[in-house]
Amino acid sequence: MGKRRDNGKVGIALAGGGPLGGIYEIGALVALQEVLAGLSLTDLDLYVGVSSGAFVAAGLANGIAPGEMHDMFILDRSHHDPFEPDLLLRPAVGEFMQRLTMFPQLVQSAVFAYAGAGASPVRGFFESFARLTRGLPNGLFDNGAIAAYLARLFGKPGRTDDFRKLPHQLFIVATDLDNGAAVPFGAPGFDHVPISEAVKASAALPGLYPPAHIDGRDYVDGALKKTLHASVALKEGAKLLICVNPLVPFDAGLAAAAGAKPAPLAGRGLVTVLSQTFRALIHSRMRVGMERYAREFPDADVVLFEPARDDEVIFFANIFSYADRKRLAEHAYRHTLAQVKRRAAELEPILARHGVRIDRAALERPIPSTKSGQGGKFWASVQPVEATLSALEAALSRGKPERPRGGVKRDADQAAAPDA
Repeated sequence: MGKRRDNGKVGIALAGGGPLGGIYEIGALVALQEVLAGLSLTDLDLYVGVSSGAFVAAGLANGIAPGEMHDMFILDRSHHDPFEPDLLLRPAVGEFMQRLTMFPQLVQSAVFAYAGAGASPVRGFFESFARLTRGLPNGLFDNGAIAAYLARLFGKPGRTDDFRKLPHQLFIVATDLDNGAAVPFGAPGFDHVPISEAVKASAALPGLYPPAHIDGRDYVDGALKKTLHASVALKEGAKLLICVNPLVPFDAGLAAAAGAKPAPLAGRGLVTVLSQTFRALIHSRMRVGMERYAREFPDADVVLFEPARDDEVIFFANIFSYADRKRLAEHAYRHTLAQVKRRAAELEPILARHGVRIDRAALERPIPSTKSGQGGKFWASVQPVEATLSALEAALSRGKPERPRGGVKRDADQAAAPDA
C-alpha cells in the first residue's frame, strides 16, 4: 500500500479539535491544495487522523477533495448529501435508558451502606451515595448517527468503508479505555474494523459521547494520548509529513499588541476557561512531540500549519452558526495562504526535496477578505453558488423570484462581525 516516491513516502497528519477543528482543517487544506504544486492531497501515501481530524483524513484517503468537503460540511445547504451539525447533538437515548435501569439497585445499595456507616454520618453519607455516580451516562450525545453518515458516504461508488480496500494507508487513532493504549485502526490486526466505526471511536470525547464498543473493547478519543500521532506515519516511512493542528491557546497579550481589546477569558464563563485549558495542554504536549520527532526521525521533514495565537476568530467561533462556519473556513483558508507566503523561503527547499513546489502565482493572487468575499481562486468559484442560494432565500421570503446578482450575500451576524 502507498506508492514509494523517490525520496520516500509523503503523508498528512490531522489533529483533533471538535467540529471547529474539522472546519478549520478543511479551510486550511483547500489553501494547501491550491498552492502546493506537484502534490495531490487525495493521492498521498499515508494519512493519519485523530478525533475530528479522523473525519477529514478518512475523506481524503477516500478521494474526497478538500473543496468537496467544504461543500459537504460547510455549504451544506447546497450539497446533495450534506453533513448536518445536528448529527453531533442527538441525545444518547439508549445510554440514558441503560443507566436509568441501574438506579433503583444503586439507590438501594447506597441506603444500606449509609445505614451501616457507623459514627460518622456526614462522611458515611457522601461515601455511600457516591456510588450513585455509576448511574450517570457515559456520554450526552449519540455518536452512532455520525458513524452511520460516514458509512453511507464511504459506501458510494469509488469509495470504501474498508481500510484494506483503500489505495493508500490510512490510520485512525483511538484510545483503549481499559488500558490507556493508543490503537491505530488501519494497522494490521485493526484493519478489519470499518473506517466509519474507527472514526466514531477516535472522536468519542469522554463526557460528550459514549465510548465506542469494538470487538469487545471500549475506545475513546485518540487525542487523550497524543495530539497528532505523527509518529504513526513516520514509523511507516513518511519522509515528508504535512501536519495541521487546529487548536492553539489564545494569547490575549498578542491580541492586544495587534490592536485588539480582548476581554479577560474568565469573564466569559466555564466553557471558555475549559477550552483555554484544554488547548494549552494539548498544544504543549504537541510541541514536545514535534521536538521528539526531530530527534527520532532526523531524515524526515515534518511541516506544521496551525492558527495564530492571537486569533480571536478561531477561538470564539460558533460552529453551529451557518455564518460562522463559512467565516471560519474562509478565515482558515486565508490564514494558511498568508502563512505559506510568509514561510515560503523556509518551506521551498524542504518541499523541493520531495518534488513539491510552492505555486508563487497562486500566492500572489489577492487573499480574500471576509467582508468583501473577493479574491482567491477557490472562493471565487464558491461565490456563484452562495449568490444563488442567497437570492433564492430572499425570493422565498418575499414570495416572488429574483435573479441572483454578483457578490456574496452575508448573513446578518457575519456581516456585523469584524474582519479578521
